[in-house]
Amino acid sequence: MVDVVTRILIRRPRAEVADFAGDPDNASQWYVNIHATQREDSGPLVVGSRIAFTARFLARDLSYTYEIVELVPGERLVMRTSQGPFPMQTAYQWTDADGATLMTLRNTDKPSGFSRMAGPVMALLMRRAMRKDLQRLKAQLEARQPQIE
Repeated sequence: MVDVVTRILIRRPRAEVADFAGDPDNASQWYVNIHATQREDSGPLVVGSRIAFTARFLARDLSYTYEIVELVPGERLVMRTSQGPFPMQTAYQWTDADGATLMTLRNTDKPSGFSRMAGPVMALLMRRAMRKDLQRLKAQLEARQPQIE
């Protein structure tokens, strides 16, 4: 099993961070490897909502669909996919931190076949990509308005 957790402090209110990061339409703006998203249903995100993603990872284009399996607006969002070579669960958590937001990004997967043998390398690559993603998100959100003092 691969379980990678990264965190970052974003000097913006939790509601703003959660609204932006939790909106699948914004994913390609802050995820380095995600190029496109497409909602498979309309209306607000709810448990059961499905979002198709197109990404590039390990020099390969991947298409997969996440389903929202847990949603507490402004606090937690958990998505899961069973497609592709890397069945993955992605969780976002947002907590208050002295007027700023601590965002936690966690990816877990249960690789099979060759992917299972490559698990430790996958974890390293995922951690590196996830840190870049959170740094990109932080830079975008903190550039919007003056930072919280």
